[in-house]
Amino acid sequence: QVQLVESGGGLVQAGGSLRLSCTASGSSFSINTMGWYRQAPGKQRELVAVITRGGSTAYAESAKGRFTISRDNAKTTIYLQMNSLKPEDTAVYYCNANLRLTTNNFYLDYWGQGTQVTVSS
Repeated sequence: QVQLVESGGGLVQAGGSLRLSCTASGSSFSINTMGWYRQAPGKQRELVAVITRGGSTAYAESAKGRFTISRDNAKTTIYLQMNSLKPEDTAVYYCNANLRLTTNNFYLDYWGQGTQVTVSS
């Protein structure tokens, strides 16, 4: 089984930076992609950034040039470096992993509990 745990959220002023982390813990799984989503009150959850098994990345248009997704060598921890934060970035940020348990024949999506990011002023 797999658990995703996020950290790094908090309150920051506009123009500031935060670095989110997400670690997939457990054993016997193979990751396809991992990414970050966010959801603001009254809005749909949206993709912010994703990193594929091969290491390629993709970003929401609003994140391009400001956010960077990366991962560790084990490919079980991802990060989201958020610079030049804007008030509209305020949301709960969720870590997502599309992965396969070694006992399964298909990939499933797993979600973290979310971490609050609040950008003021």
